[in-house]
Amino acid sequence: MSPPSSHTLGELARDLDLTLHGPGDYRVSGLATLAQAGPTDLSFLANPAYARQLGETRAGAVILAEGDRARCQGHCLVSRNPYADWARIAERLHPPPHQPAGIHASAVLAPDAEVAASASIGAHVSIGAGCLVGERAVIGPGCVIEPGARIGADARLVARVFIGRDCSLGERVIVHPGVVIGADGFGLAFDQGHWLKVPQVGTVRIGNDCEIGANSTIDRGAIEDTVLDEDVRLDNQVQIAHNVQIGAHTAIAGCVGIAGSTRIGRYCMIAGASGIAGHLDICDKVVITAMSTVLESIDQPGQYGSGIPTRPQRRWQRLLVRLGQLDDWARRLRRVEQSLNSAKTEEK
Repeated sequence: MSPPSSHTLGELARDLDLTLHGPGDYRVSGLATLAQAGPTDLSFLANPAYARQLGETRAGAVILAEGDRARCQGHCLVSRNPYADWARIAERLHPPPHQPAGIHASAVLAPDAEVAASASIGAHVSIGAGCLVGERAVIGPGCVIEPGARIGADARLVARVFIGRDCSLGERVIVHPGVVIGADGFGLAFDQGHWLKVPQVGTVRIGNDCEIGANSTIDRGAIEDTVLDEDVRLDNQVQIAHNVQIGAHTAIAGCVGIAGSTRIGRYCMIAGASGIAGHLDICDKVVITAMSTVLESIDQPGQYGSGIPTRPQRRWQRLLVRLGQLDDWARRLRRVEQSLNSAKTEEK
């Protein structure tokens, strides 16, 4: 990470439309939690559970909501969304390292690949025939871009990223190490005792401002394309199968698997280790809690979940025993209900 830059509170307030309570010329150059911050650090309060630390923090300034200002003993920047503005300021204080334009001597480019003069191509990169790499794009060391792929302006492939043939990435897309975009989907047909591979002839299309976490995989479409709309965010080790479509501004946490031809709406949030079956439709603004299994389409916004929270071991063992007894209890309950119904009939 590049060395932090220094900004005055006045500059930050002006540029981000924040309300400053404190001297405009006071400088901050670091980021820290309320508990660990020092006089040159900027901190923030977004979770009420940490509000008690406002009276004790040594931070040079704190980003917080108007309702928390009275509890702050030092300088503060009042925000409508403290966590979002913290992220914006963090990027200013710690901008990504600059990558000089140019092509490393060890990179291998097809003669007809089009690479913008302002792009940065790292060591041992391979770029195939007919590829297009946009302005200021950064292709980190060890990346492989197959023929016909397109990388948009200001995209950044950190390192060891594979982009399959004819796939496309929009502008400002960030792809972390180990990602595979455009490998064959899991297409198989069973015949006469063995599997036949179904050719995967679609591609992957990723919109602007997406981010793909480390070691995630996005399979190419079987016939139609696999599509991520703009501003989709994937955590590490996410599996997106062939022909999946994910709507804009959806965020998916680590170790989620989405089976083929499922369509996810806009502004959805899918928590870690969840699994979503294939050929489903999930509407906009759905939240799926951690370790859930989705086997049916969801057509109403809201929160859904099926994961079982952790319990103390002895309590969990008792719950398992009772789960095993449920079928027997249900049969016994039906017999009791039948007896009661028979008795009522005889009384009449």
